[in-house]
Amino acid sequence: MNKSVQSPNLKQQEYFLDTMNPARKRIHKAALRLFAEKGVSQVNVSDLAQAASVARGTIYNNLSSPELLFEEIACQLAVEMLTRTVKFFEPIEDPAERLANGIRLFIRRAHDEPDWGRFLIRFSLTNDSLRNIWNGPSMQDLISGSELGRYQFRPEQLPSIVAMIGGSVIASMMVVLEGHKTWRDAGSDTAEFILRSLGISADEAQRIATGELQPLPEVEVFQKKCIIERVKEKLLPAKK
Repeated sequence: MNKSVQSPNLKQQEYFLDTMNPARKRIHKAALRLFAEKGVSQVNVSDLAQAASVARGTIYNNLSSPELLFEEIACQLAVEMLTRTVKFFEPIEDPAERLANGIRLFIRRAHDEPDWGRFLIRFSLTNDSLRNIWNGPSMQDLISGSELGRYQFRPEQLPSIVAMIGGSVIASMMVVLEGHKTWRDAGSDTAEFILRSLGISADEAQRIATGELQPLPEVEVFQKKCIIERVKEKLLPAKK
């Protein structure tokens, strides 16, 4: 396996999230929980106002449009997590270690922030913005690992491997949130199984998957670009 493995050519569109004031942050936090619990179509302004402990007028004043609220939250969540994981990976050179740590970071955060975890479980395999989580650093680490001879797979298998990783992480997050396993055990098991499926030896996969996991670095992301497909063309009015 060598440089013949290429990342898919993803169509991407960009827009900026405004810096959020305190009321908007409360609305986003409440909406994250409500969307995770009820789904997108079942959340209305009254639900948001009650969950965020604000007046209905505050909801209208702080939303660019009701149709964009879910996409804004999905975009912010994806950019924030990707930014933090990329910074986390900076001192790590081995793509296998980066991949294993990335898997464990997601599963640990689902334990630490259950609403965040449930939102990802419900939407990260179907929403355009959130799918960039799986098509970002993890895909690049797969390509890098293949080029370095760390992984063994055929080029045409890359999309299936990305899907396997995303599905495994989501399933493990569910196992943790349902109380069946600790995040440490679920994270290490999932990382080990993924590495072994890619050709890493059993002993090395276990060693990598059970190493010390540092905290995610804190970063400011609200002024960064959000990578979103469909938002401009389907939700935002066309420029004259």
